[in-house]
Amino acid sequence: MDNELTYEKAMARIQAIVSELEQTEALSVSVYKQKAAEAKRLLRYCEEQLVEMERELKDDAPLQA
Repeated sequence: MDNELTYEKAMARIQAIVSELEQTEALSVSVYKQKAAEAKRLLRYCEEQLVEMERELKDDAPLQA
């Protein structure tokens, strides 16, 4: 993955992979594995971004009395 990866780019690529898999009737196992591995890495990246955002929001939340 490139150093300029963003959540938006990762989600766009995941959507492209899903579309490729839906439109292709027959894929070799190696190609399927490659696309699945890429999607898994991208999903992990997105999850990490969301967890980080949630953590930041919790840290910035005002304390309740």
